[in-house]
Amino acid sequence: KSLINLALYTSFFPQLIAGPIVKYHDIEEQISSRIVTYKKFAFGIKRFVYGLAKKVILSNTFAEVVDKILSCKVEELASSAIWLAILLYTLQIYFDFSGYCDMATGIGKFFNIDIPMNFNSPYRAKTITEFWGCWHMTLTRFFTTYVYISLGGNRKGKLRTYFNVMIVFFVSGIWHGANWTFILWGIMHGAASVVTRIFKKQIAEWHPAFSWLCTFSFVNVAWIFFRADSISQPVT
Repeated sequence: KSLINLALYTSFFPQLIAGPIVKYHDIEEQISSRIVTYKKFAFGIKRFVYGLAKKVILSNTFAEVVDKILSCKVEELASSAIWLAILLYTLQIYFDFSGYCDMATGIGKFFNIDIPMNFNSPYRAKTITEFWGCWHMTLTRFFTTYVYISLGGNRKGKLRTYFNVMIVFFVSGIWHGANWTFILWGIMHGAASVVTRIFKKQIAEWHPAFSWLCTFSFVNVAWIFFRADSISQPVT
């Protein structure tokens, strides 16, 4: 209804590159009536510094170690070194992305605009479904709204629901990059989500520690293909 407000929303730079994915109605009222306060500005600085520390101190440090390990020939590496690289990459990608989102949220606070939360301790998840409820939450919401529900969601039977879930994660893989490794990563998470839905009752009976270990281990292994240059690289 307002081209000026739409232009402001479209050009709101903190979250344009990688997220969080902000819908217009998320900040529509905040754009129309907005009062900048010292309290929120100070909170924004604090949030921005936290995010910057995640990125510069943690993620970049982990990245240096991972790159150094993976630059070596496979036959020269011990199994422990390879698993260390996998674990550190798992931490690297989390602190990199969540740090960026914290910085985006902090900058939003400078202008008294609340950007939706994007991460909620995803590595504490006990199932893949729970993981995707805590990891890049605005992307999950986006695909749920515009892909999953548009395909029928869970309203057309179990088989159609499983098919819709696989389509969502297939599209998610493409969204992350133009490489077969991202598509395979998406398919892996889609298959795990379908299995979780099928055996939901059985999984609910597992010990929480075992459920967490299985989920965290799967996420770690899946990140190998996300990080790889080709599908064959992790295998070799």
